Amino acid sequence: MASPTSPRLDFGEPTTPYTAYAGIDELHSLQHPRSKEPSERTFIVATQVMELLFAQLRQEWTTAQHALRADDLPGATAALRRGLGVQDVLVNSWDLLSTMTPVEFSAFRPYLGEASGFQSYAYLHLEFLLGNKHERLLELYAGHPRVHAELAETLHGPSLYDDVAALLERRGLTADAEGWTEVYRGGEAHHRDLALLGELLLDVAERVTRWRQRHLASVKRTMGTKPGTGGSSGLSWLRKAADQDVFPELWSARNAL
Repeated sequence: MASPTSPRLDFGEPTTPYTAYAGIDELHSLQHPRSKEPSERTFIVATQVMELLFAQLRQEWTTAQHALRADDLPGATAALRRGLGVQDVLVNSWDLLSTMTPVEFSAFRPYLGEASGFQSYAYLHLEFLLGNKHERLLELYAGHPRVHAELAETLHGPSLYDDVAALLERRGLTADAEGWTEVYRGGEAHHRDLALLGELLLDVAERVTRWRQRHLASVKRTMGTKPGTGGSSGLSWLRKAADQDVFPELWSARNAL
């Protein structure tokens, strides 16, 4: 057997290839706490991690949409499965904030001003892709032409479920509860891949709900029923979102099976 070799240590550059490739210097320069409360940095890191994951999930769902439009069901399911991994990390990202006490959060909350997670344009893209489309929210980015244009495109374009529905219609099925009931009962052999798609969509839906529930629990734990920093009603607003079914047609089909 060949003897183990030591990793190369001298690259003749100011930094390592790893640092340059992943933009590590820039990444570690983006945390700027405004208070002396140590947990504020954890809050910032958790927020930034989620933002990166939102963008990655948008890419996977958009890839799935393009595949669905091309009748490439394997390509669509592969993208959605990759997205499940992203969603799992998103849900578990709330663990970073699970040890923060109300006193710690209150110590730096005033420095947030009117900043609130619902203002995240990366997250708005995901909500629009899920079909939760509210044109009024575009006002948040009226002064940011690039973001506004991208959000408007997502808002006015097909949702992920719209593309699923179009695929079912091309197969001679409806995308309502009745159509999914037919898919799940497995009448014809070519419906089997659609049944697998339905289960994969429910995997997506469950993870969206888990993320919303973790968000609700985190807010309840750290600030109780106080109003949100961005002007929302806080806990009650988050509870309404957490109670909303994602892909309700798939859930309704369960009643007939």
